[in-house]
This record gives sequence, structure tokens and C-alpha cells, in this order.
Amino acid sequence: MPTKVLFISLGCDKNLVDTERMLGELLERGYEFTDDETQCEAVVVNTCCFIGDAKEESIQNLLEMGKLRKEGRIRALIAAGCLAQRYREEVLREIPEVDALVGTTAACDIADAMDQVLAGAPKSYFRDLNEKPWSGRRVNTTGGHYAYLKIAEGCSKRCTYCIIPKVRGDYRSVPMEDLVREAVCLAQQGVKELVLVAQETTLYGVDLYGEKKLPELLHRLGQIPGLYWIRILYCYPEEITQELIDTIAREPKVCHYLDIPIQHADDEILRRMGRKTSQAALREMIGRLREAVPDICLRTTLIAGFPGETQEQHERLMEFLDEMEFDRLGVFPYSQEEDTAAALMPDQVPEKQKLAWQQELMKLQQEIAFDKAREMVGRELTVMVEGQAAGEEDEDGTVYVARTYRDAPDVDGYLFIHTAAALMTGDLVRVQVTGSNEYDLIGEIIPWED
Repeated sequence: MPTKVLFISLGCDKNLVDTERMLGELLERGYEFTDDETQCEAVVVNTCCFIGDAKEESIQNLLEMGKLRKEGRIRALIAAGCLAQRYREEVLREIPEVDALVGTTAACDIADAMDQVLAGAPKSYFRDLNEKPWSGRRVNTTGGHYAYLKIAEGCSKRCTYCIIPKVRGDYRSVPMEDLVREAVCLAQQGVKELVLVAQETTLYGVDLYGEKKLPELLHRLGQIPGLYWIRILYCYPEEITQELIDTIAREPKVCHYLDIPIQHADDEILRRMGRKTSQAALREMIGRLREAVPDICLRTTLIAGFPGETQEQHERLMEFLDEMEFDRLGVFPYSQEEDTAAALMPDQVPEKQKLAWQQELMKLQQEIAFDKAREMVGRELTVMVEGQAAGEEDEDGTVYVARTYRDAPDVDGYLFIHTAAALMTGDLVRVQVTGSNEYDLIGEIIPWED
């Protein structure tokens, strides 16, 4: 009987792509998969260590799976990903139930690692952090109608708060031909939406081709039959070119949606973060985006309580947000990560103050988001069905959950449709927005335009 493996994937969507590739590698080796810990014989935890909370979640999952290993209920426990890469000695010492580690650039070795453990000769696998990105077979875990396409690995920015270059290496683009081939394969499997991810998508191609190639990649992906939406995440604002803006405006399959993690808007804070932009530059870039693509949806993320941040700098950020009115926003309290420059900076902000500033920023954003949702009423949109709303069915039909072009998977809002029509996950339907409920929208199906 084939060995059944339980996979636990933690952290970001980029980590999820690594998980899908490891699943593909194990599948080719003859392993089977289960999501039931009572049925599995081996467990792989693909870990994250980007911030403190992610680190704690990874450790907690390893401890819980370690109990199964200690009790003899499973035969193998492997830790993969960022935490395994960064804290290899500590993990093996503090959680002895972990049989082997697989580093961030050694995901292609997962099947060998599993074979070794089950044979009673556990071996950990680590490779050069700047090794060429691996693009093996994938098992799509996102439902089949959308998939993440990781276009690059690592980062060379060296922001003072970030540990990513030390666990993922320098920026390495995936060759364009490989990406197009992978995208064609995904489309043939039924994927209708590609979500482009990397630590930084706007620099795609600089290391391979000597210039930014994201616009060309978008154009080539847009020619693939079966794909309907192409969404771009994680664009550093200082790297957004007019060519990229024009491509978003021109290419019909590219969603009018952009994720731009600005982190702050005070010039001094940005300088100490190691960011290569300023508030004036941010204003200019956002203005150009909205002028060229009037209906663009802009998402950003912020860090509250960076070392040395003052009340005045926080208020400056609040004023900037109030003026810019981002459509989507996430705020994280600063996490003091060892081996980063920011961790050694003086005037670390107390945790209570970080959380208070985070709440103020989110309260302001809530007001903006609710207003923007109300402004959508009356709009006609194409939406992608995600499935039925749990328990929402009556004699008049079913309530379905859908996403608009303004909603990235798992991080943004939804649109709800009450209809007697039978819809399937991944269906594209035309709706008119009839109402809003806080962050979410309500719509009714209308005929397709000729």
C-alpha cells in the first residue's frame, strides 16, 4: 500500500506554490495524500518564519505533529520551508520528533528525504540559497479554478526589517519560457485565474534579461486560451514603470488590481526601513495609476510601530491614508526579527503602542472600505463563483459566493448572489451590484453583454 502523507502548508502563497511542487514530487514517487491526521503515516509541515506570529504557528504545528510521531501514530515527520532553513539546528534540538529538514531551495529533494526517513536513515536536505528556481510538477490545491504562478524566488532589496534574503536568497527570476509553459499546463487543467506572486514581481526579468520583463510576461500570458484573469501581487512602488501601467490598462485579461506594499508614508521611517521611495514619489505613482486605469483597485500593507516611530509620524501616515483612500489594506505591528538591522535599532516601540496604532489605522481603513463598497452599488461586473454559501439555500434558490476583479483570493472581500440558477465553482457570470454589507457586496445575475 502507498504511504499516505499529510501536508500542512503555512505562511504565504509563495510557500503554497512550494508545497504544491513538493506534492507533485511525492506523487511521482508513488505517495498518496490525506488531510486526516488519523489516516496518515507521514507528515510534512512547510513552515514560515517571516514574523513572530508565523514563527509561533510553525513551531506549534511541529509540536502537535511531534506528539503523533512520539506516540508512534506516524512514521515520519519532516519540517520544510523557511523555519527549517533559518533554525535548522534549533528545530532538531528542541523538537527531536522531527526526523529531517528540507530547506527552502531543496524542495525538489522532498521525495528523497521521505524515502530516507521511512527507510530508517533520515537525512536533511539543504542547497545553495541562490540556486536556480525549481519548477517541477505541481498539484493544484486551490480548487482548480485559480492558481498562483511564482515568477521569481528570493529578494535583493535588503529592507531593514526583513529576514527573507537570509532564508530565500537573492532575487532569481524564473525563465519566461518556463512560466508560459507552466501557465499553459494550468489553463489546460481548468485554471481560469493566474495570480502572479514573488517577493517582488515588478523586478521580474532584470537578473536574466537585463531589464524589467513583467509587461512582456503579462502580454504572453494573456495569449493563453482558457485564462480569463491575470492578477498581479507584491509590486514595490518604486519599481512600477509607465510601461507596466500601460500594460495593465491595455491587456484585457490583466485585472485592474495591484498590490503595492508601501509599509509607511513618512520619509524618515521609509529611509530607516531601507525603502527606496518617499511620500511624494508614492503620491505621484498612485496618481499615474489612477489616471491611466480609473477603476483600478489598489491594495497595500503597512507596518505599525517601526523602531523610533513617533506619534507625529504615525499621524502623518494616517493623513496620507485618508487622502489616498486605498481600496484594500492590511496592517501588521512591527515584529522585531533577529538577524535584521531594524532589530538592533534604538527606541523600539512598546507592543501596546504598536497595537494601538494598528487599530487606529484599521479603523480609518474600515470607514474608507465601507464607503467604497457602497459606491459599487449599481456597477455591472463579471465575477468568478467560489461556491455555495454554507447553509444558505431555500425554495427560491441558493446563495453563492463570488469574487470580483477587486478581490484577490483569501485576502479580500466577496460578492454574494442569490439565484435559482445552478452555478459551479469557477463559473464566470455577469452581475449587477445591488447592495453592500460592510466589506462585501451583494449582486444579482444579469445577461451577458453582446
